[in-house]
Amino acid sequence: MNMDDLTARGLVLLGCGKMGSAMLQGWLGQGLPASSVWVLDPYPSDWLKGLDGLHLNEDLPTDPAIVLVAVKPQMMGDALPTLRALGNGATLFVSVAAGTPIAAFQDILGDKTPIIRAMPNTPAAVSRGITAIIGNDQASAAQMDLAQALLSAVGQVVRLENEAQMDAVTAVSGSGPAYVFHLIETLAAAGQAQGLPADLAVQLARATVAGAGHLAEQADEDAGQLRVNVTSPGGTTAAALEVLMNEQDGFPALLRRAVQAAADRSRELAK
Repeated sequence: MNMDDLTARGLVLLGCGKMGSAMLQGWLGQGLPASSVWVLDPYPSDWLKGLDGLHLNEDLPTDPAIVLVAVKPQMMGDALPTLRALGNGATLFVSVAAGTPIAAFQDILGDKTPIIRAMPNTPAAVSRGITAIIGNDQASAAQMDLAQALLSAVGQVVRLENEAQMDAVTAVSGSGPAYVFHLIETLAAAGQAQGLPADLAVQLARATVAGAGHLAEQADEDAGQLRVNVTSPGGTTAAALEVLMNEQDGFPALLRRAVQAAADRSRELAK
């Protein structure tokens, strides 16, 4: 199964909000014709409506290569049964819906259905996302490769060993961008408290977090070493890190608790 197969048989997007649109934009940019794409979405964006050749809320092909499920988990119960006819066949289902386990799809679509569960994150909207994937026993190596190729349109892709790891992935990279946005927010507020004008504090905080993230991704050293590199003994950075690295109430304890809370919630939602 390859991109030609996808072009010939078609790709179905069930739901096309921000995440679905970001992916579709990536695929169209890589040469997938809009005429090979079917979108089912009750509230399509103007961008979608303007795509020439795209099949919007039309009858689906009988044997599409892939159905990408990108509806909110709470809409899943209504949306999925309409696709039951495509289950137990050669159509691969790829889900980016948080908190919905593979078993839930198998219950609706049939247990012979090839299903891949994926957890992307919001930087996918600017092609800087990271997506973790895991397939069921019915998903072939070729289908895993195809899903990886498709999801690579919006960033990096990693494969998990088992589905239980998805809760931790959700807590680290799925929800993680919000932790970083909050860091920017609080760093700016702290700068303001030290006498900086609000807009300048925000600009400094944003650029610092974005730049440090980019540096961490490009550098050969790990984050711990990068931290050591910028910390002069007895200097200003060391004074701040003494507070942040405190095992009782610094980042280590705080982030462990935050990630644990997100992972626990992810496990609850899957029930």
